Parts: sequence; structure tokens; C-alpha cells
Amino acid sequence: MRFQRVAIEAVGFTLPSEIVSSLDLEVALEPAYERLRLPVGRLELMSGIAERRFWPRHTPIGVPSVNSARLALDAAGISPQDIGCLVHASVCRDYLEPATACRVHADLGLNASCWVHDLSNACLGLLSGMVQIATMIEMGIIRAGLVVGTESARNLVESTVVSLNADQNLTRQSIKPSFASLTIGSGSCAILLTDIDFSRTGNRLLACVARAECEHHALCQSDTDQAGAAMQPLMQTNSEDLLHAGVAVGCRTFEQLIAEGLEPSVLDSTVCHQVGVAHRKLMLSSLGLETHRDFSTFHWLGNTGAVALPTALALGIASEAIVGGHTTALLGIGSGINSIMMHTAWEKPIAVGELDANARRNLTNRKET
Repeated sequence: MRFQRVAIEAVGFTLPSEIVSSLDLEVALEPAYERLRLPVGRLELMSGIAERRFWPRHTPIGVPSVNSARLALDAAGISPQDIGCLVHASVCRDYLEPATACRVHADLGLNASCWVHDLSNACLGLLSGMVQIATMIEMGIIRAGLVVGTESARNLVESTVVSLNADQNLTRQSIKPSFASLTIGSGSCAILLTDIDFSRTGNRLLACVARAECEHHALCQSDTDQAGAAMQPLMQTNSEDLLHAGVAVGCRTFEQLIAEGLEPSVLDSTVCHQVGVAHRKLMLSSLGLETHRDFSTFHWLGNTGAVALPTALALGIASEAIVGGHTTALLGIGSGINSIMMHTAWEKPIAVGELDANARRNLTNRKET
């Protein structure tokens, strides 16, 4: 699918302030670790994730989403009244009904004629929302739209710790499906798309492709559908099979993106889904892409679900790893297994959000390495 009229006008992001290290989690897991005689440091060693972040307890999902969306609108100088579609697309949401997008719509003061809905597609939620909005822009239905989401890891991680410590039958083998749950982090991101004639930046979404190989849908599954700050979810993941199947799907999706006009040799930068060190290494090597051109954040933010790739994109722009003149591939993969990949070209990239000292240090350290 190629686009002639779609601009990525601005990206807004919000990071939680509470930092939880992998060592902190292993201290909390001491009963399980002692029973299984697991070495401390295993979690970071296997995942490459040193830290992740949590929102304050009981934070509504819609609150950071409103903040991220407002940042994007303000940075672009676009009125809320000009937004023709709002999609809330994270895994996490405030309620089963109404749509969390309704709260965001109300708090932003968007027009009553705006299309408003939630969208759920695991870690591809925001990219899926981008495709919906871009299609509406390309067809001339709207001239601007917002996709936004917020992921909250606290309940999943804390529920996993409690479950593992309480399971007296736990073995080194049976703990493995819970490993991915300990890598999840929190964050919020909003992407503002406009018609190219309404854009002040000229940042282009040139093409996108999708692939669904859903025979793999059982490799990563949460428990029953829940919503709200009081939920206590659990998740089971076959990490090894998901890694290899996901990368294979990614390779086939990348071939589709090339068929839509992307020339890999002209890529200045890439952003992948932020799973961990093994996924990134295998994905880039399998696609024949250079690691030094890829921008990643999982080491200090963990896997933040549907906002992971968009937030990494935003931080890449904020730290000037992605600049005007860059051609950038967005390489999304999500449970299912589904994949969405995008071809983008940047003239005046805009990303706004507050960076605390830890965030600035991590971004600076990346530049120095």
C-alpha cells in the first residue's frame, strides 16, 4: 500500500517516572529463585533489559494518552478541531466500554464529527491505527488524525512475581513461559498524521505492508480479557519459538516492503519492535541491516507493547539519531503472528516529551557508543 498524501506531522511521548531494575525484580523473586537455584542477573543477561518503568499505582490509561496527544498537537500547531479521526490503540485500556478513546476525545476537546474508536492488535496497535488514519487521509475523508496509546506494566509484572513465588511446583522449565512477562515496561505515545497539503513538515509515510501468519497465535497469549487499573493479568509466552517464527514472518514482510518501493541500501535508520537483545540481533542480521543504523530503547524501557516502536521512533528523533533527510523503515511485529512495516522519509521530524535525568543519560550513552 503506497501513500501520496500522508505526512507524519508530530510524535508526542510520555514516560513514567518510576524506574524498576531487573535486579529489583529478582530481589522480589527471591523465594522462586532460591527454590530453583537461579543466579541473580539472569533476567538482564537473557533479555538485555536493565530497567523498565511503571506508572503511579491506579493511573488511568487515558490520562497519559491525553498528555501525549496534546504534546503532539501543540508541537505541530494543529487545533484539536482539525482532527477527523482519533484511534486509541494500546493493549491496555480503561474499560471494556466505552472506548478509552472517548475519554481522550473529551479531554482534548475534539470535534463532535471526529471518528472515535479503540483498536486492539497486540504490539502492532499504534501502527495499525496509523494505517487506518493514513488510508482515510489518502482517500480525502479527513485531513488530520491521531493514534495514541498507553501501556501499563505494573499489574502484569507484579502478578507474575506473586504467581511464581507462590508456585511450589515451579521448575526451571515451567518458569520459561513467564519470562517475557518480566520484560514488559510502561509508556505512552501519540502520532499525528496529516494530509501533505496541511503539513508544515513534509515528513512522509510513503508505504506500508502487512502480513498475517496466524497459525502462530498460541505462542503468546494473555488470560481473559480485562480492563482497568485493578486487573491482575498473567501472560504465557513460548519465547524461543516466538523469536524464530516472528523473525521469519518479519523477513517475508520486509520482502513485501521492498516490493512497494523500499530500497534497503538507501536506509539511513531503522526502528524495530522493542522486545530484547536476541530479537533485535536476529532480526537485523536476517534482514541484512546494520545494527548501528537501528535505534533501540528496550535496554532501559523494556518491551512497552503497542507503544514500543512509536516511542523508540520518538526518542530517536528527540536524540537526533533520526534527522531530516533520513529514510527510515519501521519494522513492527506482534503476537499472532502479525507484522506491519512502513517506509518513511523525514524532512523536519518533530518529537516532544519530557526527558528525566535517567532518560537523558541513556540517550547520551547511546550517542557515545
